[in-house]
Amino acid sequence: MTNTQKIKLALAYKSMSESELARQLGTSPQAFSQRMKTDKFSSDELSKIADIIGAKYISGFEFADGTVI
Repeated sequence: MTNTQKIKLALAYKSMSESELARQLGTSPQAFSQRMKTDKFSSDELSKIADIIGAKYISGFEFADGTVI
């Protein structure tokens, strides 16, 4: 699943529009829509999105032995 798909699902869960998220991120809805199309988000940006929607962004690798990187 792409980051864009995850963001869309999270926004649906929170009943928030992409436009509202864009405004809270300090960008225009058009610029944010373009970012969604390219699916290019840094971990910092995803964390900021998570903060805005009241979630926690988790990224990493977890191995069968419990090691998390």
